[in-house]
Amino acid sequence: MSEEKKSVIYQGGCHCGAVRFQVVVDRWEVEDCNCSICRKKGFLHLIVPPSNFTLLKGEKFLTTYTFNTGTAKHTFCSICGIHSFYYPRSHPGWIDINIRCLDENVISQFLVKSFDGINWEENVHKIQNN
Repeated sequence: MSEEKKSVIYQGGCHCGAVRFQVVVDRWEVEDCNCSICRKKGFLHLIVPPSNFTLLKGEKFLTTYTFNTGTAKHTFCSICGIHSFYYPRSHPGWIDINIRCLDENVISQFLVKSFDGINWEENVHKIQNN
């Protein structure tokens, strides 16, 4: 959205509160992916470098699901099942935050862009260059 927006620190987590994190947001665009897993989870993607992410609690409650190439590590709370963040295939070593899992309802602060994840291989370069 606006280029002059400053960095903001948000906290978020899963539904039951067992998993909590903090993220520094300095990018105000998110992707709404239509691939098979993102569509079903309702994930709105904010990919951040590891320096912008802190897991505050709940590592012992995280479970990981992988499929296809096994590169993406889809983490979720083993108690409530919520996928608040994961480690994306598109950005190895980075963290992908579901902005729907931030404590505040901040979706209106972001430009939500559609991403054609059904055709991931042909389109991944569009999000890797962000």
